[in-house]
Amino acid sequence: MRRTWNLRLKRSLAAVAVAATAAGLVSATAPVAHADEATAAPVWSGLDTRNYSGPIGAPGTLLAKTPLDRSISLPRAGSAYRILYATTDVHGKPAVSTGAIFLPKRPAPKTGHKVIAWAHGTTGLGDDCTPSALPRSDRDMAYLDHWLDQGYAIVATDYAGLGTPGLMSYLSSRVAAHSIVDSVKAASHTGLPLSKRWAIVGQSQGAGAALNGARWATALSKGSGLDYRGVVATGTPANIEHIVWQAGPAFPPVALPTGLNVYASYIWAGFSDARPDLKPTSILTAEGRRVLKQAQVRCYAEMRTVVDGDKISSWFAKPVTSIPGVQRALVEYMSTPYSGYDRPIFLGQGLKDMDVPAPSALSLYAQMRAAGQPVELHVYPTQDHSGTVLASMKDSTPFLARIMR
Repeated sequence: MRRTWNLRLKRSLAAVAVAATAAGLVSATAPVAHADEATAAPVWSGLDTRNYSGPIGAPGTLLAKTPLDRSISLPRAGSAYRILYATTDVHGKPAVSTGAIFLPKRPAPKTGHKVIAWAHGTTGLGDDCTPSALPRSDRDMAYLDHWLDQGYAIVATDYAGLGTPGLMSYLSSRVAAHSIVDSVKAASHTGLPLSKRWAIVGQSQGAGAALNGARWATALSKGSGLDYRGVVATGTPANIEHIVWQAGPAFPPVALPTGLNVYASYIWAGFSDARPDLKPTSILTAEGRRVLKQAQVRCYAEMRTVVDGDKISSWFAKPVTSIPGVQRALVEYMSTPYSGYDRPIFLGQGLKDMDVPAPSALSLYAQMRAAGQPVELHVYPTQDHSGTVLASMKDSTPFLARIMR
């Protein structure tokens, strides 16, 4: 009976999320908060792994470590490194990812600095969009510096495919979980003064990644000696798959804000790469194929110019649902779990968020509550997608301090 009730609740919440989000998108008149913009030339810190073809090893294996170029470090970091490590791709095959490690300026305690695994927001799919090879945005710099000042070390994955072979699987549940957990496992083998105790923090794309990492953190780190404690997620793109599968020549019926067009292009590029067996590109128009090709290589700021003013409906010659099995495939590819968590969850959401409208995260919160998960919700009525990140610190700072004791 409970299983049937939960299934009905899930379906009803998804329907509400779709309707409310679509309404919010169609009527949105507020300026859209931009994702992190990657405009500088990449700085590889002597570790250019775009064409890596060497040995990989088990997930979490540390393959290389080098000092991070000072031009792309954080002001409050005492030292910083770029790493290459083994992980798993969207097809379940061995892959590699890069990332950065930032240490606080203060001396490490005897047990090492407690670790925050940072899951970044949207930068793009091309190798030139790799976060560990670029300066952080002003917002992320302020945010990450705050955690360094609190005494945490930061392990910041790039996700497999960004700056490494293959395409980064945008919003992929599987890739996100593995990339995050494996980055912390690899960091534990660097010889740096890091504690075994760690948590995950993520925003936007990274919030979805963080929650997937959180759901599987204990299982994926089993035997490593790591002690996972909880997650902070702001601006979470949850239940988006229920909107994606409605796309087609008649939906969405209007042009959406440019940022949402960018996200849609990245989703379809990632999904097409993950499930070529379904032939997702076969239902695209010539315009859709043009956009998809650009999405595979363009960073966020550049991609905005490609899709500005576009109607997503013009990308499709047939409805997405004309692809047999596509609904289940999208759920498997990008859904955010609402049950199975074994550590505390912090959800932060701005009510003026037009990149990931509030019904997305709020529906996830309702699902989590119904499933009895250890979740708490913090709503910021005056904040948009980007503003929520810094506004949430007054609540997430004591939350992290509590769970990391």
